[in-house]
Amino acid sequence: MLYSAATFVYHFAEDWQKDLFEQALADIGFDSIDGEVAYIPTKKLDEAALRNTVAAYDGVTLSSINACEDQNWNEAWEAEHPVMELPSGIRIMPHCAFGAGYHETTGMMMDRLRLLEVGPLRCETAGAVRSGIAGAVGNVLDNGCGTGVLGIMAARYGATHVTMVDIDEKSIKNARENIELNRAHCADTQFTVLHGDTPPNGKYDLILSNIHRNVLLAQMPLYAAYLAPKGEIWLSGFYEEDCPTLIAAAEKEGLKLKDKVERGDWRMLVLEAENG
Repeated sequence: MLYSAATFVYHFAEDWQKDLFEQALADIGFDSIDGEVAYIPTKKLDEAALRNTVAAYDGVTLSSINACEDQNWNEAWEAEHPVMELPSGIRIMPHCAFGAGYHETTGMMMDRLRLLEVGPLRCETAGAVRSGIAGAVGNVLDNGCGTGVLGIMAARYGATHVTMVDIDEKSIKNARENIELNRAHCADTQFTVLHGDTPPNGKYDLILSNIHRNVLLAQMPLYAAYLAPKGEIWLSGFYEEDCPTLIAAAEKEGLKLKDKVERGDWRMLVLEAENG
């Protein structure tokens, strides 16, 4: 596949501003970033959209756009990023997809999932209350699954069914590969992996959504409608200044804040039904 490289000069005052800009690059098709260079499949490159994105952010200038030498980019990535060994024996091959555990937002969710191993969580869709690894949760939605790491970890800690969805076809392929890589740890879990931009209708005991703030706001009514009684919604991918807006949107849909987690500049919200 032919790739193009955009080189930038950064002079952001805060690291979180650069994070926001890189998320904006991802929104217009860039799928990997190495320092001040971002890469995009040439057929997806829209120079006008790129220049408009740069113009929207103070603290960055576009230095150049160049065609890259044709090569197998997945092989190059994998040579620098071998299979990741995560807690409880979970192994993830990133394949350039987001959610391999590098980022603070993924890390917050991974750490909270590990608590399911030792703490009880009501399992409404499975029809029982169980605790520990076996049956910690029933149905789980991993929305914007990337590598599938969160859904796989939920399965490792007892989920009976995990639905994964992502807008990126490469992520869907990567998630399926990682499920097979970890099959020994979640042999009793049923997985459904779907390509799309919205989560499928269903009732979920746990909804995981680690994506852009604007997507979370747009999909909040779906999360509320799909949440099983006594279930939880975990949201991440945003900053402290985004929390009031997200919490207000949640309250509008009959959800309330149960917990807020902080890591660096990033935040994670845990929501439940107001009557939960």
